[in-house]
Amino acid sequence: MTMPTPAATCPACGASASGKFCSACGASLEPGSCLRCRAPVGAQARFCHRCGYPVGAGVQTAGSERWAWIVAGTVSTLLVGVIVYNVVTQEPAPRIPDMANAGAAAGDTTARAGGAPDISQLTPRERFDRLFNRIMQAAEQGDTAQVRRFTPMALGAYAQLDTIDVDARYHAAVVRLQTGDIAGAHALADTILEQSPNHLFGYIVRGTAATLANDPGARSQAEREFLRRYDREMAAGRPEYRDHAPVIEEFRKEAVGGSGGQADGSRKP
Repeated sequence: MTMPTPAATCPACGASASGKFCSACGASLEPGSCLRCRAPVGAQARFCHRCGYPVGAGVQTAGSERWAWIVAGTVSTLLVGVIVYNVVTQEPAPRIPDMANAGAAAGDTTARAGGAPDISQLTPRERFDRLFNRIMQAAEQGDTAQVRRFTPMALGAYAQLDTIDVDARYHAAVVRLQTGDIAGAHALADTILEQSPNHLFGYIVRGTAATLANDPGARSQAEREFLRRYDREMAAGRPEYRDHAPVIEEFRKEAVGGSGGQADGSRKP
């Protein structure tokens, strides 16, 4: 026959209690240890029998010790969870894009800041257009290093085009002119005029190449051919003429001044 567990007095509230915890206040009835000297201390003791430290202030029961470890583990888990959450959900630091994949539209603020967006997911024409704009922007700023750096990328994108229109050929010629490739630009001008006779872009490229080559005769010839075709070509309403209207108008003014004549290219005696 099992003997009943003798009743004890709860050290916390003084109520009669049995088992591991007081049914009145929930305090532990298990023996513990003194926090000062670690000696075993009975559940009902008020002072440590070894060092005299007050039990109420310094006893750690087996149950409370386990609970303390549980609390500490829970807090640690929560802290780790918070750190992981912050790392995963916070905004990533701005990444400087790989310059081997770089390119920017003329109005892109990242290009003005010296960076460039990733263009690896763009079509060849979109890449070529963005790289062309980036080169033009660098040229306007006098940044010849950037012009040289982006030119091979732009010409590489141009070589990958499925279809090449006059506008793309003109852009490729301008890119070549920016790096002093006069022969390459002149070849593109010839192709423009072969595929689209009388196109003003062909004469603009020829004239600009002649200026870079310090060939005034070739420059005058290009200006005359340009002016002779100017009115009829502008009346055709080509979209690329609207897109490059400032360039065309500037070349026309120089051609008129250079020839000493009117828009038909006639010379004064």
